[in-house]
Amino acid sequence: MDINLKDKWALVCGASQGIGFETAREMANSGASVTLCARNEESLRTAVAQLSTDNGQQHDYIVADFSTPSVLEASLDAHLAKRSNPYHILVNNTGGPPAGLAHEAEIEHFRSAFELHLICNHILATRLIPGMKDAGYGRIINVISTSVKQPLPNLGVSNTIRGAVANWAKTLANELGQFNITVNNVLPGATNTARLKSIVSNKASKTGQEEQKVLEGMANQVPMKRVGEPEEVAGAITFLASPSAGYINGVNLPVDGGRTSSL
Repeated sequence: MDINLKDKWALVCGASQGIGFETAREMANSGASVTLCARNEESLRTAVAQLSTDNGQQHDYIVADFSTPSVLEASLDAHLAKRSNPYHILVNNTGGPPAGLAHEAEIEHFRSAFELHLICNHILATRLIPGMKDAGYGRIINVISTSVKQPLPNLGVSNTIRGAVANWAKTLANELGQFNITVNNVLPGATNTARLKSIVSNKASKTGQEEQKVLEGMANQVPMKRVGEPEEVAGAITFLASPSAGYINGVNLPVDGGRTSSL
């Protein structure tokens, strides 16, 4: 299958590293012009320089810190005011809240995670949807978590907020399908990113295990007996962004090697 995103414009969040960067790279390889969004400008410059321009693409970046939605709004509005082309693709991708038990979490932990994920996702979507409607083509893909199907131990705040994002996305899918705008969620399992390394390191320090043993234990919970790679998740995201996925709308797609027990 030829995943062709030529003449498409994509905005990819969390794009300076990990799943976000690999998604931006895969979309650029498929012909899209990609705007990367993250909080570190130096990392964004480095990432943009690595994207393919074989099809004359015009790549860009936005510096924004999602921990303060008003800052994201200002940065996004300033960026959009300079553009003439609408975005066809939005990839919402933000690092998860800290680990911990739900009943021990402070109210502020839930509030800040809600703003970081759902509120910022909504800001981005509502700014880009009018252009998608005008173009007659839209793809909104949210990178969330397998916890929306099966809550994960010791991730109480994340389980809660990710579930809210998933239901927000399903609601948008129902509302926007008539405009040829699809809204889907990709649910990564354990993936070889900086976040996974942090989780492994924290667990190793608490249990006294070697980090390699912790990682092997996580891999053994997966039927494929390994963790995923960022580019494997990026491939699923890029497919959902393409015309080939035009009739896939409102789904949660696990990319987890089969770890999630439910269908």
